[in-house]
Amino acid sequence: MIDSHCHLDHEPLFSDLSNIIKRSKDVGIEKLLTISTSFDSFSKIKEIVKQDEIIYGTIGIHPHESEKDIIKLDEIIKNFQENNKIIGIGETGLDFYYNNSDKEKQISSFIRHIEASIKTNAPLIIHSRNAEKETYDILNDYKDKNLKILMHCFTGSKKFSEKLLMLNAYFSASGIITFKNANELQDTFKSLPLDKILIETDSPFLAPVPNRGKKNEPSFIDFTATKLAEIKEISKSELIKITTSNFNKLFFN
Repeated sequence: MIDSHCHLDHEPLFSDLSNIIKRSKDVGIEKLLTISTSFDSFSKIKEIVKQDEIIYGTIGIHPHESEKDIIKLDEIIKNFQENNKIIGIGETGLDFYYNNSDKEKQISSFIRHIEASIKTNAPLIIHSRNAEKETYDILNDYKDKNLKILMHCFTGSKKFSEKLLMLNAYFSASGIITFKNANELQDTFKSLPLDKILIETDSPFLAPVPNRGKKNEPSFIDFTATKLAEIKEISKSELIKITTSNFNKLFFN
């Protein structure tokens, strides 16, 4: 299994990293991708990826941080190229759930990350919340640039997923798919092609059932894999094989 999106720089994971890694390996995780959300986050990630061969990282600024952490295009590219264990650009994107006051800064930051992704041929890890139209419209402007798109913790509409598939996007399922009120999301993942799905924890957030309400960690991805296999009506072992192959194809081809 591969946890395609976790935040090992966040507590309580960061101070318990050796145990987190051990429990990850115990459930069969072969790679962890720990995601940058800010300058401070990335400084920790550069050290975290040295801790174990299974850990990889990304460089990027979360939309919530885009007002205070303004990263330049050449900074993204430089940091990506300096470390062979940094394999993705992001977490970037648009989040208009709480307020729209920094909408333009989010958009300009998103565009810089997109351009860095194109120049480095690296996958772009996208966060999109309450911004389906804007996210799609911006990505569609680059439809001829062979963008490698990963919609992280996808909770969007089926219509949104159908439009993103036209851009060759991948979609990552988080523990949200295990929640009892997630029928629409489960239906969306049921409709997605098997060769376009990944799994993630987004830990320490969004722990899956039966651990909902606890601090999430990568080893809990086992529950998400079980649920997604049920949704896709395939065996768990086949689901793990497929999602692992999809991750490796996206990040290492």
